[in-house]
Amino acid sequence: MLVKVRVFPKSKTNEIIKKSEDSFDMKIRTKPEKGLANKAVISVLASYFKVPAAKIRMVKGAKQRNKIFEVATGT
Repeated sequence: MLVKVRVFPKSKTNEIIKKSEDSFDMKIRTKPEKGLANKAVISVLASYFKVPAAKIRMVKGAKQRNKIFEVATGT
């Protein structure tokens, strides 16, 4: 499943806001430095979808606010 995420780094809390079935806004406390914010986004997505972080892969948007992730939800 592909998931579109719009990231707001340096927020006060980690929060995920569902906009549609495959689109989310995500507030992340981490600064966007050295890929730390991307790792935090993957961690939050993993807990939201209840899958290991290894099953989530960034498809597009490594250095952009709008990102696309692939979430492997099956076995």
